[in-house]
Amino acid sequence: MIIDTHSHLYLEDFNDDILQVIERSKKAGVEKIVLPNIDDNSLAKMHNLLSLDPKLFYPCIGLHPTSVKENYKEKLDNIFSDLNDDYIAIGETGIDLYWDKTFFKEQQRAFEFQIEIALKHILPVIIHSRNSLEETFEIVFPYSQKGLKAVFHCFPGNYEDAKKIVDKGFYIGIGGVVTFKNSGLHDVVKKIPINNILLETDAPFLAPVPYRGRRNEPAYLETIVQKIEEITGLSSENIKEITSKNAIKFFNFKL
Repeated sequence: MIIDTHSHLYLEDFNDDILQVIERSKKAGVEKIVLPNIDDNSLAKMHNLLSLDPKLFYPCIGLHPTSVKENYKEKLDNIFSDLNDDYIAIGETGIDLYWDKTFFKEQQRAFEFQIEIALKHILPVIIHSRNSLEETFEIVFPYSQKGLKAVFHCFPGNYEDAKKIVDKGFYIGIGGVVTFKNSGLHDVVKKIPINNILLETDAPFLAPVPYRGRRNEPAYLETIVQKIEEITGLSSENIKEITSKNAIKFFNFKL
């Protein structure tokens, strides 16, 4: 079994062949796919996808930092009015200072708001931290003492950053970037305990080598596992087993 802990298969990139993508995912051993939300417009698309295979897909609820503008409070109200027991996590949320720094303060407030909801409802948080690790640490680290469960999706840092995250009891999301020649993740994956790693694709983005530049999909998790096997010396079966157990524990999946 492999679990894709971060995939956006509800996006229009998959409109023409979603059934084939699902079939390839299952053939590759992917038994669960976690769907982080983006904004108030993507919830309906996500639920349409869920109806295709409720046993494969697991929805999350949240507001992505790049969707945070001056009207973020209205968007949060719209999104979280739909909060119910079907959602397994809050996210993705966090800070993004790569695309635009205009709404940095609003991103901080929206992030804190969603963390508080996660604690209230005993849900894990999926964190986006592009070009913003230190700013994200400043907000999220104090919550580790309150029992927050969090994963740093598409981990963008070095080993020292990863160690800080692991020392707080949080997880690191590893995807296709680990196969990129100069990603810097080799050292991270080699030194960080496999018990703190979750596998993800971030489909349709960040396809692993040799598919880089093309649309990503959950079936490519096998390529990511092979790279981790090369780096760590662990067998692919062991990697799949441990990371799946990590995901089951993190998301509190019912087996």
